[in-house]
Amino acid sequence: MSQEYAPPQEPLVILHDDHEVLLVDKPSGLLSVPGKGAHLADCLIARVQAVFPTALLVHRLDRDTSGVMIFALTPHAQRHLGLQFEKRQTKKVYVARVWGEMAEKTGTVDLPLCVDWPNRPKQHVDHENGKPAQTDWRVVRARDGESRVRLMPRTGRSHQLRVHMMELGHPILGDPFYATGPARDHPRLMLHSESLQFRHPDGGAGLKISAKAPF
Repeated sequence: MSQEYAPPQEPLVILHDDHEVLLVDKPSGLLSVPGKGAHLADCLIARVQAVFPTALLVHRLDRDTSGVMIFALTPHAQRHLGLQFEKRQTKKVYVARVWGEMAEKTGTVDLPLCVDWPNRPKQHVDHENGKPAQTDWRVVRARDGESRVRLMPRTGRSHQLRVHMMELGHPILGDPFYATGPARDHPRLMLHSESLQFRHPDGGAGLKISAKAPF
């Protein structure tokens, strides 16, 4: 985590709210939950709880990732949604801009991940100690030395999409941890949580909430 934490100050973007759940569009550069120390106290859950005092954490997005994030508004909803994430019953779709023009149109990365202790919070592929991690990917377009891809993680490991794309030789543009040289030289991490599909905690009806990528 760099010392200069200067999160964006734009107003909260609410995508959906009802008696059980709240979905917002998280801006890039804002922590999901507070970091260690007063200078890292400003975060999405704090801003959400200022408006929705009963909001509870269900999952998180990396600081530099933007897009759809869900909060529970009751303990029942938190348990219900937590189980859906744990059992991989939710469907998440991300959009990313990556370095290089990808030759194949679709594929799956299946590489186990674990924390790279000397360099944490970085993660790395570890075939002995890593936890299973799978990401399906599909190219939307490839031109001008980069590709726009949709990423569908089957698992939810920390930094999964970022490490998996780097391992393919196509790091996500603007990634401060895993991109190097010109690939890193972008104003933000080009990774956005585009949609989340889940079952509503009250009645189990399927819902899909989306937020357009700002890049």
